[in-house]
Amino acid sequence: MIRFLLTVFFVVTFLIVTIPIRIVEYIIGKFNMNLRDKSSIAIVNWAFRVCLKISGVRVTVIGEENVPKDVPVLYIGNHRSFFDILLTYVRVPRPTGYIAKKEMLKVPFLNSWMILVNCLFLDRKDIKKGMQTILAAIEKIKRGVSICIFPEGTRNKTPDTFLPFHDGSFKIAQKTGCPVIPMAINNSAAIFEDHFPKIKKTHVVIEYGAPIYIKDLPKEDQKVIGSYMQGVISDMYMRNKELV
Repeated sequence: MIRFLLTVFFVVTFLIVTIPIRIVEYIIGKFNMNLRDKSSIAIVNWAFRVCLKISGVRVTVIGEENVPKDVPVLYIGNHRSFFDILLTYVRVPRPTGYIAKKEMLKVPFLNSWMILVNCLFLDRKDIKKGMQTILAAIEKIKRGVSICIFPEGTRNKTPDTFLPFHDGSFKIAQKTGCPVIPMAINNSAAIFEDHFPKIKKTHVVIEYGAPIYIKDLPKEDQKVIGSYMQGVISDMYMRNKELV
């Protein structure tokens, strides 16, 4: 329980203490967006690393060399924990925005940091607004910002299973031609969700697959792109189960 309390204390303190920094970051963005991206990602990376340190998380990373550093990418991954964002964000080599549920906009202080680091907010109940979010993600890719999305659409609460991957998630890559980087995350729910409200020392395995260019896939796979990508991540996930 002590890890949970320490993590909450750190997060709340960080969000309050950095109010002036957020204002400065916002002003910087008005004149130099690239500088703001670099400084914001450095600050948030530091905060996430502290959270992971407090939580006692040990991470094994496989295939990180598969992530291009010179072009923006679309990251996709399975999703079972709030910690999936922290675990993967600290490893991104360039500015990266995550697509989150719109309810996160209601969280004070946190919402402004999310906006500063290029996060987008998805209304899962409104198709039109959902498409607007995808279009905004496409524009960020064109600006050189990578995007991360969890195509299951929500956290999956059943171990060793996958919710259907939504095909719409992949329009970002289909429209921009950017590479898709599959991420298989093993054991992240064991940090927190499996024994709420306790945070426990946990070993997590993350594997980054080779870049996938949707236009190079066979037409039959492109037509069922969600199922195809789910299969890719499922294969990596099952292969790494014995490592946790």
